Amino acid sequence: MNHYCTFFDRGYLIQGVALWRSLAAQDQDAVLWVLALDDFTAAVLRETGGTWLRVVPLAELESADPELAAAKSNRTLAEYYFTLQACWPRWLLAREAGIDRVTAIDADLFFFASPAPIFEAMDAARASVLVTPHGFPLWLRHYERHGKFNAGFVSFRRDTTGLACLDDWRKRCLAWCHDRVEDGKYASQRYLDEWPARWGTALLVSAHPGVNFAPWNWAAHHTSVGPRPAAPVEIEGAPLVAFHFARFRPICGTWWWQSGQLDYGVMPRRLRGAIYGPYWRALVAARAELQARRPEVDFPRRTARRRRGFWRDLPLRIVFGTDWLRVGDAFVSGRLGLGRFSGRTLAGLRRIVRGSEPTA
Repeated sequence: MNHYCTFFDRGYLIQGVALWRSLAAQDQDAVLWVLALDDFTAAVLRETGGTWLRVVPLAELESADPELAAAKSNRTLAEYYFTLQACWPRWLLAREAGIDRVTAIDADLFFFASPAPIFEAMDAARASVLVTPHGFPLWLRHYERHGKFNAGFVSFRRDTTGLACLDDWRKRCLAWCHDRVEDGKYASQRYLDEWPARWGTALLVSAHPGVNFAPWNWAAHHTSVGPRPAAPVEIEGAPLVAFHFARFRPICGTWWWQSGQLDYGVMPRRLRGAIYGPYWRALVAARAELQARRPEVDFPRRTARRRRGFWRDLPLRIVFGTDWLRVGDAFVSGRLGLGRFSGRTLAGLRRIVRGSEPTA
């Protein structure tokens, strides 16, 4: 069995179920362990998840890890969730002796093809740990101040090095895990930068461009969209395995969406349709499945419009078309390709004004 773990709360229930259904479809040997961050999420997942979806309430983890529970008092809720990225897979390996390898993934991932090549590469290299690089294009390299690797897709084997790596990551995150860049650290993610030198050949940096493909790295690759159902999207000739739908949020109802691509560049229409269209259909299916048992489940109402940043960025989002209108299962930007230059333009402006960059 291939064991994966993630965590989310009620606000990500629909995305979490869509992730699980995609993973189950692409990896028949998958077991997904979900750390439920609230009681409602735990109850709903137990009702709808299926045999190979395992649910652990946050209270159970906190009871077994008092140091983690104590960390709530010295960091924000978001920073506490960053801390979970190390503590959750470490606790899982410690408790479940039958797990030989666990792959920690973010709840806003979605699988388009089998992840088997990832594990085959890991096995061939005899690696204990696998990380996925952010893979920023040249004009976005300033984002490496938040980490060269993305903590949203990391795999650990149950062996001496894999456990030692997790132990060290957990210890460091418990000591410091804040949502700011400070002394070479950033949240849980910047610690990964040290791993290649620290763990040597026991660590594999994934070379598969279709793993953890994301808004921040699509522009660095040659992509193709074809008619083949088995591989509708290819990156550098390799199939899209998992896409990271970071910052993709409904702004109003289900018709106005935040693409999350302002700081990186907006995907062209055909590529966007091949990736976000299937994801929208999966979200609709997940919502229907959940509402059949719990009618109150829906996409959360966001409060972004009440924050100053919403109105500050609105002119840029209008110019580059990074807010999308949903028409059926298509997401329309209305800028005829202009949006793909948003990342380069903003990077240049930030170099001029020396402003701060948001996280990846």
